[in-house]
Amino acid sequence: MKILDAKVIVCSPGRNFVTLKIVTDEGMTGLGDATLNGRELAVASYLRDHVVPCLIGRDPHQIEDIWNYLYKGAYWRRGPVTMSAIAAVDTALWDIKAKAAGLPLYQLLGGKSRAGCLVYGHANGATIDDTIAAVERHLEEGFKAIRVQTGVPGLAKVYGVGKPNGFYEPAEKGLPSESIWSTDKYLSHVPKLFEALRTRFGEDLPLLHDVHHRLTPIEAARLGKMLEPFHLFWMEDATPAENQEAFRLIRQHTVTPLAVGEVFNSIWDCKELIENQLIDYIRTSVTHTGGISHLRKIAALAELYQVRTGSHGPTDVSPVCMGAALHFDTWVPNFGIQEYMAHAPETDAVFPHAYHFENGYMTPGEVPGHGVDIDEELAARYPYDPAYLPVARLEDGTLWNW
Repeated sequence: MKILDAKVIVCSPGRNFVTLKIVTDEGMTGLGDATLNGRELAVASYLRDHVVPCLIGRDPHQIEDIWNYLYKGAYWRRGPVTMSAIAAVDTALWDIKAKAAGLPLYQLLGGKSRAGCLVYGHANGATIDDTIAAVERHLEEGFKAIRVQTGVPGLAKVYGVGKPNGFYEPAEKGLPSESIWSTDKYLSHVPKLFEALRTRFGEDLPLLHDVHHRLTPIEAARLGKMLEPFHLFWMEDATPAENQEAFRLIRQHTVTPLAVGEVFNSIWDCKELIENQLIDYIRTSVTHTGGISHLRKIAALAELYQVRTGSHGPTDVSPVCMGAALHFDTWVPNFGIQEYMAHAPETDAVFPHAYHFENGYMTPGEVPGHGVDIDEELAARYPYDPAYLPVARLEDGTLWNW
């Protein structure tokens, strides 16, 4: 079998996605997700202009060799654009290999480690009462674990809080918008949210919270300490992790579980965090961390140190990523939880898939491959629509971490 063709499909059914479709000389196809929110065309060009020409004529079964060819052979390693492009190739090749074997992808990874994958949804609101109502709706929908975010008095816009009665989508049309951030206002308000949630829903509901890189290490330590009475499932992205050692300071001051990794691109971004047991969950994703092949290496390292997976899975990665992630989750022995946000109906129509949600868990389906396809004719009706992620500034105008 040889790779005959590979095409890059950019479409916007509700939001922008970049999809790689690899075609073999035997008529078999595989799909990979290369979406990088706010920088989609950079990855599309990297694939179309630099990667695809190197794939033609290669044996699609040689996944590990092709991965290293694209990683080591380019000389310029790592980074979100490069690793998202490699991830798309890797995922598509695993899709082809599983289809050739006539098996669902998780079987090639080693088979099932669990019957279903626990997922968490996103409940948010402008006020604490609104957030409580959103949690109630998620419970009615069957979620057994919920990430909660709320507006902060005195701040017009806060990360994670979407429009009323709509799913949260951070990318916005036009040039990047700017919001104002105050750490003091946030730190004084968030504990009130979790006190209200525990009062309303009791002690057993797993609750998660995303800080989204906005605190310094000592501020994150303070928040973790304040939230200890409410025993969160995890506190996510407490501080920027370019300096992995920063998490040691947080760890010294709080036992609130820590999760990080959605912006990581390789094992080197989390090596020290894992080896020094400075985190409890690693959130690297299929799409942004070099695909299934590289994610397996990260998970294997994490397993040695009792760190579990909690892969990134918002609406700004496509159903192709979600399908592949669920096969990975079904197999990986040190699974923790999977993020899940339902895509817009038009997205689901463009990307028909075998995975499904039921009673708090998701399963990847039993069709050969990763179980996600693309309707190219329908995708063509949704052309690329430029959008950017916002930026944040402190009240004095200083650019801050969004």
